[in-house]
Amino acid sequence: MNDTPAQQAATGPTQTDQQQPRNAPQQRPRQHAPQRAPQQPWNDLSVVIPLYNEEDSLKELHQQLRSTLGRMNLRYELLFVDDGSTDRSFQVLRDLKRVDKHVKIIRFRRNYGKAAALAVGFDKSQGNVVITMDADLQDDPAEIPALKRKLDEGYDLVSGWKKVRHDPITKTIPSRFFNFVTRVLTGINIHDFNCGLKAYRRDVVKTVKVYGELHRYVPVLAHWEGFRIGELVVQHRARRYGKTKFGMGRFWKGFLDLLTALFTTRYLRRPLHLFGVLGMLTALAGFIIDGVLVVEWFLQMTSLSNRPLFFSGSMLIVIGIQFISIGLLGEMISKTRASSEEYAIRDYIK
Repeated sequence: MNDTPAQQAATGPTQTDQQQPRNAPQQRPRQHAPQRAPQQPWNDLSVVIPLYNEEDSLKELHQQLRSTLGRMNLRYELLFVDDGSTDRSFQVLRDLKRVDKHVKIIRFRRNYGKAAALAVGFDKSQGNVVITMDADLQDDPAEIPALKRKLDEGYDLVSGWKKVRHDPITKTIPSRFFNFVTRVLTGINIHDFNCGLKAYRRDVVKTVKVYGELHRYVPVLAHWEGFRIGELVVQHRARRYGKTKFGMGRFWKGFLDLLTALFTTRYLRRPLHLFGVLGMLTALAGFIIDGVLVVEWFLQMTSLSNRPLFFSGSMLIVIGIQFISIGLLGEMISKTRASSEEYAIRDYIK
């Protein structure tokens, strides 16, 4: 039952009146703005497909992708990266875009190479999971669900393994040797580094920088950034249209790129560990050679003036010192750039 005004006057001011000054402006209750949920990528899956002169295979590839991804019940995008094709590939892609809203097209003005196409595709992708595959129909889109399930086991990158290859022997034997050498030098136990069919978590494609022709070594670059690498046997199909865009020259370039990948991942921040070891081994060989010759000269067993081996030892010492000097210069450059370095951070808890 409410009190009358007289009763309220008799009982005195209420607790609220005692806390607020008489002339204080009336305070309005605060209105909290509704909290927005953090924005997530609208895609669940992105398929990045670099291509160069693949007009004959694009329609069939698109049909197979739609069939596979339609059964997975997720949102997706198809990112076709036209690496400066000179045939009708771009016209075919525009026709596909008119009938399928999932299709996105990136077209280069000229041919830059597969690494550049992947780098741009990674940058434009919006999916939480990114799949890469070639456009020549040798990679089977039906493998995508299995690759995604393999990621769910806790891997950050899953590389396909074309265990049974339908390629000529001129490609299979050099490829096996190339993969063996890469596996030994990097310590990553996967069998097919160059397989175009791979699955990535979003963090990997936004962290790893692909340039030059380092697309072969994305697993290596990701491994040295701290990501977990897995492998899955996938089906490899024989080429039906066109011809391969890669010749024997790619294997020589591949080994040079392997040296680049090893140096930029292992020794970029500690160049002295590489050049210093080379320098010490070279200088040590020179000291041993010259030391033996000096002992023989001291015992009057030989003459140094007519021994080319003595000058070879001296040259090894000089080369060794130069290697060590290069390593020290690299360390100085690395220290001056240390303040602007970026590191891959997995978690950040405040």
